[in-house]
Amino acid sequence: MRIIGGRLKGLRIQAPQKLPVRPTTDLAKEALFNILNNEFDFETIRVLDLFSGTGNITLEFASRSVSNITSVDRYKGCSLFLKSMLEKYDLKQVKTVQADVFKFLEMENEPYDIVFADPPYDLPQLSLIPEKVFERNLINPGGYLIVEHPSMKKLDHPCFKEQRVYGSSSFSFFSPE
Repeated sequence: MRIIGGRLKGLRIQAPQKLPVRPTTDLAKEALFNILNNEFDFETIRVLDLFSGTGNITLEFASRSVSNITSVDRYKGCSLFLKSMLEKYDLKQVKTVQADVFKFLEMENEPYDIVFADPPYDLPQLSLIPEKVFERNLINPGGYLIVEHPSMKKLDHPCFKEQRVYGSSSFSFFSPE
């Protein structure tokens, strides 16, 4: 894994082997950030990273000067690793939350410009993510929920906009408009 843009561009991230993660590939991440870079002024947005794992996506947003990022993962090892990276690179704009994502969503009231979710591909509640996010009105107008999932899986929701396929992984984009 590496950071592909911003002040930490080129940084290689070596997460501990024992973490229960499947990081977003560099190719897919680069394509995603090319899309987002054309749609958002990163310095002015709020980002929520669900199932953040190693913090790969959180670190990419932080490297690109997003000033308000919340990163949620239920695994202590993932949270501790991300906290160590945030400290090491002085990334104070990130708040880490060690919690079950669905419980976090039930409590969250503040909307975000981008909500990124990269759940385990075998998560039985995968299709509930858009439902919960939009039920709680967690996306600002003009914002996106982006869910990474297996390409063979289709996510259905009234706010679905498009699916981008990158090999065996896809990003489904949802927007309140």
